[in-house]
Amino acid sequence: MKKVRSEVRLVVLMALSPLLSSAQTDTLKKIIRHEFSVQQAVDYALKNNVNVKNALLQVKVQEQQNRAFTSAVYPHLNASLGTSYNPAVATQVLPNFISPATYQVLIDEGVKDGNGNPIQKPAEFGFIAAQFGTKFSANAGVTLTQLLFDGQVFVGLLARDAAVKLYQKGAEVTEENIKANIYKIYYQLAVSKTQIELLDANIVLVEKNLRDTRIIYENGFREKLDVDKETVRLSNLQTEKQKLLNQISNGYYALKMLMGMPITDELVLTDKVTEEQVKDGVLEAAAYKYEDRKEFQQAQISKTLLEYNVRKLKLSQIPAISLSASYAKNAQRNKWNFFGRGDWFNIANVNFNISIPIFNGFYTKSKIQEAKIEVDKVNNQLENLKLWIDNDAEAARNNYRNAIATMDFQKKNMELAEKIYQQTQKKYEVGTGSQIEIVAAQTEMKAAQTNYVSSLYDAIIAKVDFLKATGKL
Repeated sequence: MKKVRSEVRLVVLMALSPLLSSAQTDTLKKIIRHEFSVQQAVDYALKNNVNVKNALLQVKVQEQQNRAFTSAVYPHLNASLGTSYNPAVATQVLPNFISPATYQVLIDEGVKDGNGNPIQKPAEFGFIAAQFGTKFSANAGVTLTQLLFDGQVFVGLLARDAAVKLYQKGAEVTEENIKANIYKIYYQLAVSKTQIELLDANIVLVEKNLRDTRIIYENGFREKLDVDKETVRLSNLQTEKQKLLNQISNGYYALKMLMGMPITDELVLTDKVTEEQVKDGVLEAAAYKYEDRKEFQQAQISKTLLEYNVRKLKLSQIPAISLSASYAKNAQRNKWNFFGRGDWFNIANVNFNISIPIFNGFYTKSKIQEAKIEVDKVNNQLENLKLWIDNDAEAARNNYRNAIATMDFQKKNMELAEKIYQQTQKKYEVGTGSQIEIVAAQTEMKAAQTNYVSSLYDAIIAKVDFLKATGKL
């Protein structure tokens, strides 16, 4: 029985092996390795980030809306076919116009009644009940309409490009925000590499101290407590490194999500953050114009569209001219046999139409004033935006300068702390220093290194913020 089961399992595995192999191959195909500089990461994000893609799609939506609006100036041609069945043809009651004519003929001919007297017209002839129409009717025709002039449509055509530019500028604002966030996360991960390198260097130092302390302890010149302290220090550093690695891993996930990259793909960052990169003469070319900011450009386009709205409302007060024409054929039958013999009657007309607005209760006047107020509002917003840009740029400039100064100070402080640690370690090795001194020196050195790494990241972020504030990102 066991042998039979084994054979069955073997057959099943053989049958499934191509499927399993295919699944493994598909999984491997999905894992793609990307080695990106910060600019490559930005380029990838601008193609794959969902917010950017939707912003660009909105531009296409506006382009299609423009096409739909433009259709108003083209000829509109429509065809119609229809047939009707009238179970009860409408009856109309009419004055009896037949009998008076008949009597008049008889009178003119001198016809006499049965008594030999001339025929006389009755005082009242009554009414006739008549049905106009047939049981069935059919019609087929075409209608052509052409707008010749409409002030509102004319202004709308002028505003098409501005409407598209507004959404294009909105897409650029979205791209700029995504770009800034990519820079910040990318540089944070790049700086974390330096932090890992410093931690590894500290771990190597503590491992060496632990080995030296253990040797000294074995020779009877140190207590077991000294060995335990070095072991705890090493364990703490290794734990800190593990936590940092976990944070870095989560940072990569966040960067991939922002870029629109599959989480299963491998991402390798090739750029490093250096002090030279942070101080690359940005402040020397720090002049900016309000028009450099995408938000200001967007507000200007909004103002243009509001001004077009004022023009459109003003032109709505002048006549609109259109031309229309129609041609149709109509037939009536008492039986539904329109494809057989029978007459079809022509109907045709051409119309020249002028729509003249005269008075609508001051509605248009109030809408024009409302549109002008909206223009005034956006003018106020533009002035306020200038103040906001000035404040943003100057604050970013100050933060950038301060971040560079802090970075330089923290670098000197780190170098000094490293020298102190090296001297303390030499004293400890020759037996003139205590473990307390070397622990304190190592703690101060690690704190100085952490502060330097933090100041390096703050400086590169301050640079990104300054470039964004001056419209040069």
